[in-house]
Amino acid sequence: MKKIAVYCGASTGNSPAFAKAARELGDYLARHKLELVYGGGGVGLMGILANQVLAAGGKVHGVMPQELVERGAAFAKLTDLKIVPNMSIRKQTMLAISDGSIALPGGPGTLEEIIEAFSWARLGDNLNPCVFYNVAGYYDPLKKMFDEMTAKGFLTTADRAKLLFSKSLTEIFTFMASYVPPQIRTYPEVGNM
Repeated sequence: MKKIAVYCGASTGNSPAFAKAARELGDYLARHKLELVYGGGGVGLMGILANQVLAAGGKVHGVMPQELVERGAAFAKLTDLKIVPNMSIRKQTMLAISDGSIALPGGPGTLEEIIEAFSWARLGDNLNPCVFYNVAGYYDPLKKMFDEMTAKGFLTTADRAKLLFSKSLTEIFTFMASYVPPQIRTYPEVGNM
């Protein structure tokens, strides 16, 4: 692994634990020579994470839609910034240039991006691991929802095992290093239903 896509909030949330985790992740990435790929913003957890990677001597690659650049959202200190036409292209680009995806706490955009990455993994369109950095139990309700999907037959046990929720960076990166993508889904003859 060389580059890690990280999805996170453009705000800091209301717990100091979230900012602390962003700094710890930034330090970990730089210390292990893993480059950050993220949305390119300079505020919230995004800004904390990017600043920490850079302060620790790491590289930070931003990917941002033109409309957000025009609104002044781009962080000026980045190693490089790729400007793309829209959010859909941003998500595709981030997955294409990274070797794994991690979600720090964030809002609907963070959730959408990591869920799409996992969904694409099940289709065979994303070969990289997806992880929820479960800081202070933030993603516990979502973990429960994925377990419920599995219990109710909407997600296979094998595919559920391909998605990690963890508060430990050691566990996260061990999971990512040994990750094997899910088998590509196949479908019975649809016409015979």
